[in-house]
Formats: sequence, C-alpha cells, structure tokens
Amino acid sequence: MKLFATTAIAMVLGTGAFAQTVGVSWSNFQEERWKTDEAAIVGALEAAGAEYISADAQSSSSKQLSDVESLMAQGVDALIILAQDTQAIIPAVEAAANEGIPVIAYDRLIEDDRAFYLTFDNVEVGRMQARAVLEAQPTGNYVMIKGSPTDPNADFLRGGQQEVLQEAIDAGDITIVGEQYTDGWVPANAQRNMEQILTANDNNVDAVVASNDGTAGGAVAALTAQGMEGIPVSGQDGDHAALNRIARGTQTVSVWKDARELGKRAGEIAVELAGGAMMGDIEGAEEWTSPAGTTLTAQFLEPVPVTAENLTVVVDAGWIEQDALCQGVTDGPAPCN
Repeated sequence: MKLFATTAIAMVLGTGAFAQTVGVSWSNFQEERWKTDEAAIVGALEAAGAEYISADAQSSSSKQLSDVESLMAQGVDALIILAQDTQAIIPAVEAAANEGIPVIAYDRLIEDDRAFYLTFDNVEVGRMQARAVLEAQPTGNYVMIKGSPTDPNADFLRGGQQEVLQEAIDAGDITIVGEQYTDGWVPANAQRNMEQILTANDNNVDAVVASNDGTAGGAVAALTAQGMEGIPVSGQDGDHAALNRIARGTQTVSVWKDARELGKRAGEIAVELAGGAMMGDIEGAEEWTSPAGTTLTAQFLEPVPVTAENLTVVVDAGWIEQDALCQGVTDGPAPCN
C-alpha cells in the first residue's frame, strides 16, 4: 500500500508522525451545497490530523480526469470523488487502484467496485419528493424535471418518483405531460425546459416534480413568469433559497440531505481507508448491487423531507438562520409566523 511506503519513508527521514493527505475532486464547486460538504470534510480530516487538498472540474469530465491525476501527483493517500460522469471517471479510479490509493465515490455512483460508494438513499429521496407533491396535488397534469443525464442519481430519483406516482397514473388521476433531463443540473437549463413544456401545454400544468433545489428554482422562475407560482414543486438538498421558497409557498418540499453529515462521514471513511482498513470493515458499510449489476461496498444515509409543516427542523439543526429562512415572508408557516 502507498500508505505504508510513505510511512516508512517518513520514519527513515526521522520526521516522526505521518500526516495523511486526502484529495477531493469536485465536479462543479459552484453549486451552493458543495461548500457545506467541503467544510464538513475538512472538519473531519482536521479532527483526524489529516490534510485536505482539492480541485474543481468545472463540469468537465475530461478536466476531472486530469484533476485526479494532479491530486495523485501531489501524494494523496485517499481520494474523494464527486463524479461529473459515472463512466468517464473510471480510468481515474483504475489509476488510483494501481497506486494503492482508495477512492470514495461521493454522493454519485461510480460504476466500479474499487470505489466505496457513500451517498444518501436517492431512490427514497425520489419517493419523498413525489409523495409530497402527490399529497398536495392528487390529480392533474404533472411535469418531471429530471437531473443531469450523466449523473446516475437522476435516474435513481426518477425511479423512486415513479414508484409513488404509478398508481395515480394507472388510475388516470394524473398525467405526465412533460419530462426533461437537465444538463449539468443547471437551473437555467431547467427553467428553459419548463418554459418549453408550459408553452407546449398552454400552461395547463398542475404540479412539478423537480429533482433538486436548483432545478426547482428554474421551474419556479418559469412558473412565476406565467403567474403560476404556488403550484406544487419538489426539490432536494435543503438549499437556503429553496427553504425560503417553502416558507413563501412557492415550493412544496426540499428533501434535506444534511451535507454536514455526509461530508463528515466521507472524511472519516477516507482516513480509515488510507490507514489500511478494508472497505467491508467500515462501520455502516453494506454490499449493494447497482442497476447495471455491479456489486459495490456502500453506505446510505437517511434523508429528511422538509415541508411547511416541519420547517423548524432546519432552524433547530442550525442548518439555516431563521432570518434567512423567513426573508420576505409575511404570513407563513412556523417559524416564520
């Protein structure tokens, strides 16, 4: 293992303690939530006496490959990778494996059994989104605003959504009148897709199942431009803007995946793997088979759906300040009332 070789060198040089270095490759660090994840990863690494270095692929799968190569050249002992493209990143995992560097597939599946998969239960996230929208609008025309076509989470979410909606579809209670992937999860792309679907349906839309808070924001912008704000819209991630939309009544649910918990766990696992632990020995790890049939070692954390009924949970947890949550809200749900 690379770790033991480096440790031996450190002892020969008489440097005393060996400080592990964990490299993180972000697919696109511009999204709000990744800054929260990063802070939690850094905190966990600092607590373990490990160092943090990172790179931002800026939504480029080719840049991510070179980023990982650069992180390896800097001597990392473990890699945490938020993959831009689940297939395109595999050569990087192979290169890391050849160097004895463990890899954590962070929040997005990498279809390779040499990577430890750490995420939330994204199928359940999709179920939670659809349940909340269906409860708010049990009949009518539905629009499905999906995630990026290169991110397996988009299809995990969509599968969970369909499980919940299928009975209402079969009964003729709801009809899906539009469905689009959102390239790169970019809100502007979601807004454009939503605008086109509204035009195609003469604005005859009653609910939107959007797969994250960024795409929800794009959908809400398109609805607002047509005077349709307030129809049920889902999201996920607990973005501050989305939680404020819930307080204002323009978004129905944001499935909160506490990024602080995920980031902390990633840092802890990276340190364990860098120290020589086997993937199957990680606390909470389980064997999981991907839709493509790859058997992986994985850990799934539990998400929490946040609606107007339980908005206080994110304030109580210190996720968002009450002033930020309630900005612009005059007669909203607790704690904004």
